[in-house]
Amino acid sequence: MIPAAPSSGRPGGLHRGVLPWALRMTYMAWVMGVLAQSAAAAAQSVVFINPGRSDESYWTTVSEAMQDAASSLGMQLQVRYAQRDHLRPIEIARQIAALPKAQRPRYVMFTNDYSVAPEILRTLEAAGIDSFMAFSGVPETLRGQTGVARERYRHWLGSLEPGAEEAGYLTAKSLFAAARASGQARAADGRLHMVAIAGDRSTPSSVERNAGMRRAAAEASDVVLQQEVFGEWRRERAEQQAAVLFQRYPEVRLVWAGNDEMAFGAMQAWRARGGSPGRDAFFSAINSSAAAMTALRTGELSALAGGHFLTGAWALVMLYDHAHGADFASEGLEQVRPMFTLLDKSQIDRYEHRISAPLAPLDFRSYSKHLNPRLRRYGFELKHLLR
Repeated sequence: MIPAAPSSGRPGGLHRGVLPWALRMTYMAWVMGVLAQSAAAAAQSVVFINPGRSDESYWTTVSEAMQDAASSLGMQLQVRYAQRDHLRPIEIARQIAALPKAQRPRYVMFTNDYSVAPEILRTLEAAGIDSFMAFSGVPETLRGQTGVARERYRHWLGSLEPGAEEAGYLTAKSLFAAARASGQARAADGRLHMVAIAGDRSTPSSVERNAGMRRAAAEASDVVLQQEVFGEWRRERAEQQAAVLFQRYPEVRLVWAGNDEMAFGAMQAWRARGGSPGRDAFFSAINSSAAAMTALRTGELSALAGGHFLTGAWALVMLYDHAHGADFASEGLEQVRPMFTLLDKSQIDRYEHRISAPLAPLDFRSYSKHLNPRLRRYGFELKHLLR
């Protein structure tokens, strides 16, 4: 509110509408404060192009964590959902680039799902909008089109990816251990027969999870990977695929899945055959959703890794620092960090209390280098939040 003007003591108020010097200074200070606040908000405005559906548990959880981080840091965040339409992120980027300059965000964050990065980078670069990739960065197969951050596209600031290969490896190893311990999973040949339901063929995080799973299988002399299919991250598709796989490979008792929704689909297909997940067949998943944590608690899931849903929130910390002159480049422009934690039953209560409850109590400010000048390295790992 504009400060109230004191009376001049004359009829008609202030003489000729001229403010006294002290009041004029007060008014100008107020105006400058408003302008400074507006400029600061504009400097920290972010649009996140979310590749998922607006009713998809994982991607809505991602958005909620980002909103909490933005609130904690005093940033403006808008989330635009692509609804799993492969071309929609490019369309959204073009819409943002077409906005009048005064309405454009300072930063646009997006994922490289389905290899949309080259076109989005070109679009945002032409508009002079700073961009940042999160969750899925640029694989070597696209480097010819993108180069590296801040070179060909100087407005491409960098990227932050969770170490997805680790998630695939950890869940597969844990799945094998659970199956061995059960004493009921081995086939007539004495080995553990497994099928894998992966996400998709091109998204870097999917490719890396699959690579981790295959590495674990190659190391295990008693594991047979019968077939790998792509469930496109969807429960219904995974259920249909699993039904076919169980019929094709009757000795399969292990199912590795690239996310929780596909694991649930495969479980349903096993139940339809009269089976009991966690007792006569063993399933793994990636994503610490509430449903996945419940399945881990009941034993229906034998292996679960999570923590990567916070990638977008951590990326906002980096952009907050960048906006305040504390460039994250000191730790690398395109960062791949260990964010996954292999969860077990002993951690569920702590996780649900610390993470699954509203995220507002989490203080993202404590992870900012700008706000904590003594901080030398970012601590972007779930284990820090589970302390």
